[in-house]
Amino acid sequence: MYKAFVPRSYSSPPLWRRAGTLFWKLSTGSRIGYTLLRAKGPRIKQPIIYLHGGPGGHIREEGIDVLRRLSENGYNVYLYDQVGSGQSDRLKNIKEYTVERHVRDLREIISRTGSQKVILIGQSWGAILAVSFVAKYPALVDKLILTCPGPIFPVRQELANIPAPDSFHLKDPLFTNAMGNKKLRNLRTDVVKLLATTFHIKLATDREADMFQTALDYEVDKSAVCDTNKFLKAEAGSGFYAQIMTFKDLQKTRDFRSKLQNLAIPVLVMKGQCDNQKWGFTKEYLDIFPNHQLVIVPNAGHFISVEQPEVYIKTIVKFLDH
Repeated sequence: MYKAFVPRSYSSPPLWRRAGTLFWKLSTGSRIGYTLLRAKGPRIKQPIIYLHGGPGGHIREEGIDVLRRLSENGYNVYLYDQVGSGQSDRLKNIKEYTVERHVRDLREIISRTGSQKVILIGQSWGAILAVSFVAKYPALVDKLILTCPGPIFPVRQELANIPAPDSFHLKDPLFTNAMGNKKLRNLRTDVVKLLATTFHIKLATDREADMFQTALDYEVDKSAVCDTNKFLKAEAGSGFYAQIMTFKDLQKTRDFRSKLQNLAIPVLVMKGQCDNQKWGFTKEYLDIFPNHQLVIVPNAGHFISVEQPEVYIKTIVKFLDH
């Protein structure tokens, strides 16, 4: 048991400053690192804000390269690391990693763009954050793009059993998150997580915990692709405490579905053929938002932009142009 109190190291790359990173110091107390891809040509009024997955994920270089195409179509594109991950500061008090904190950060970030309305692209957990935000501030969102969205909380577990239409030809990825967790979890990480989520104690430093999360994300992200030759390389930036504490807070989410129903916001839902999210959870977004489009992307998993970047961008541009 004493080993649980001995710091560990992991073969994870170190966190480095992303070239061109800018910073916001928000009134919430968050110091947020972000990348701005400035519009080329005539600028379209509404900027795009990209919400990465996780919780505890971060902006990757691949994502910046792919979304740069949207700036070439006249959009200012903001990609920011949510508090506790990537280039953004870690919080001293881990109790402050909550969904509401992320929503308040996003609210102020939108004001920093100088636009009265924005377009949100939410990937996985980022989609959950996006709809959590829309439930509270629907007037601030012009359009909503949800790619491989995670389930709306509180989760309706019965939706996991709804079969997808045969015509979609959905299939399971070869790997699962459980495989990655089984490979990387150890006694120390279990104790660190227990002390954090139960007593709000940080037994491990942010550096140690984030290195573990980076190594873990590399393993669990194997479930996020159709083609096993396209695994994402390990890239530092994952936030351990942001992940576990935000996820814990998600479990206490009050049902806000009624605030989403009948909203006129145009919504694009994209789902990879091998997405690791259950079809029923995706379908719930279609049932809630009346003004929606659904696009199933063949030969792509949970990370559509990684396996099918051309289809990803063309689908988004087509949606935004209408």
